[in-house]
Amino acid sequence: MCGIVGAIANVNIVPVLLEGLLRLEYRGYDSAGLVVTNHGLQRLRTTGRVTELSKLAAQQEAWGFAGIAHTRWATHGEPSERNAHPHLSEVESRVAVVHNGIIENHEEIRAHLKNQGFKFSSDTDTEVIAHLIAFKLRQTADLFKAVCLSIAELQGAYAIAVMEEAHPERIVAARNGAPLLIGLGKDGNYVASDSSALLQATRDIIYLEEGDVAELNSDGYRIVNCLHNQLGEVVERIVHESHLSNEAIELGPYAHFMQKEIFEQPSAVANTLEMVFNARSISPNLFGSEAEKIFSKTKHILILACGTSYHAGLVARYWMETVAGLPCNVEIASEYRYRDPIADPDTLVVGISQSGETADTLAALSYARKLGHQYSLAICNVPESALIRQTDLRFLTRAGPEIGVASTKAFTTQLASLLLLTVTLAKMRHQLSSESEHQMIAALRHLPAALQNALQVESQVKTWAKGFAKKHHALFLGRGVHYPIAMEGALKLKEISYIHAEAYAAGELKHGPLALVDSEMPVVAIAPNDQLLGKLKSNLQEVHARGGELYVFADADSQITPSEHLHVIRLAEHAGLLSPILHTIPLQLLAYHVALERGTDVDKPRNLAKAVTVE
Repeated sequence: MCGIVGAIANVNIVPVLLEGLLRLEYRGYDSAGLVVTNHGLQRLRTTGRVTELSKLAAQQEAWGFAGIAHTRWATHGEPSERNAHPHLSEVESRVAVVHNGIIENHEEIRAHLKNQGFKFSSDTDTEVIAHLIAFKLRQTADLFKAVCLSIAELQGAYAIAVMEEAHPERIVAARNGAPLLIGLGKDGNYVASDSSALLQATRDIIYLEEGDVAELNSDGYRIVNCLHNQLGEVVERIVHESHLSNEAIELGPYAHFMQKEIFEQPSAVANTLEMVFNARSISPNLFGSEAEKIFSKTKHILILACGTSYHAGLVARYWMETVAGLPCNVEIASEYRYRDPIADPDTLVVGISQSGETADTLAALSYARKLGHQYSLAICNVPESALIRQTDLRFLTRAGPEIGVASTKAFTTQLASLLLLTVTLAKMRHQLSSESEHQMIAALRHLPAALQNALQVESQVKTWAKGFAKKHHALFLGRGVHYPIAMEGALKLKEISYIHAEAYAAGELKHGPLALVDSEMPVVAIAPNDQLLGKLKSNLQEVHARGGELYVFADADSQITPSEHLHVIRLAEHAGLLSPILHTIPLQLLAYHVALERGTDVDKPRNLAKAVTVE
């Protein structure tokens, strides 16, 4: 959510800012704006898309050698031009600020600044930062020091970029709890919340750490860390070369990024499991050099995650307890951090996040550590993310950039990673014979091909979507390890088609949800040919007998026969432990094609953001 781009160079940087914002659109936003130094500060803001901001920039002939830009996802104050970033302080020193995150003590600071004569023109917490920095400029003429003094008073999460009219030759940036990076270019230097925004200008990236404050000019930079000292100490940060390709963040022949990412899943899973494909046995070192020592002490698993990643964790719980014989608890991160759970030092805490910057997951992981949990593992798609840096062990899903807000390939690569973790722990606990290990490696090697086969049901799903799109509500059913997959299917449908959808364990139908079933309530069921199929068929009969319209995703050998009001799409033969991963594909396709039929914004659904970096 929200995006920051800043640039300072010896050429007009407006095209760089606008292109950077376009590349950050996937994060979700409701307004956009920029400010550049042009004989003063020239600010443009709009509640439209970045393309509208581009038109405005052309009309007003915006240009400058330094500037900061932003896409805003509303937290404090409604989506409107007056609440859009950048925000200015016009008292004494003109200061411009863009900000990702939430300032928790903004009301207290606002009251203090009003007493000092500052006037507020927005409802945002961000305007507080601009005025606070202007207030600190009364104490010091140096913007860098003023920012350092200001952030010492801020509580909450933030990534900010700041400019001052009196000194247009520099940009100051700071981070605490929200991602921010610096790009080093030949013609200038840059700041952004995501490296994809800077591919046009540079591949040399510095990831700022907690408490870092950076000063940029056109030919240099410096970084201090203010985590323990208001004015900080100069620090050196490693320069990384980004290997992200332009093709990875471009649509190519696809209509939407979600469609592209659904069809990238075979290759994404292949990349994630590449080290297993070439191995004769599974090694704990896949999760880090300390993994063998930590896994040997592990007696319980605690998974912390949000949204789609939480659903992946729920699937993993079945695997962990069935295959590895390990008790496993899965917690919604935003809930875990506000209760008093019992800590067990022999527990491995697994944090799951596509971006690695999910605020609730990071906070829950820190809370678990304070409670006494010693060991942690990150499963994440972004190698330089905060989650990766915060844990003892890590496994990268290697899904590549996921631009669509509704997660697809991140989910299946998380499932593949969690299955690999399960098998590794089972092996170390002597729950897995050599023969079973070889069979599992063979199954994992076959998984990309199996996913490719699952994608072949798209034409049948399209047919279903035409009728489905007219509905206003839907139920999703699953049993056992496929119940979390039903939850994920319902989430996908509601995210991008705006159809209200709920998921239930199928055995719970008669405990309430059956009252909702009629001809206008489509019921989607996941029906693999496992030990619970007989039970599920009975649940489906309960729906059919009450005039419900059933849409069943079944295995080829499940012996469910289509009839009036009972529609069946068959996948391959039952895939055992891999079945939940394969059954995810048709549910994603259903959500996508229903959304197309309804004409919604597939990649950027309303009110949602890709990376949820605030609480």
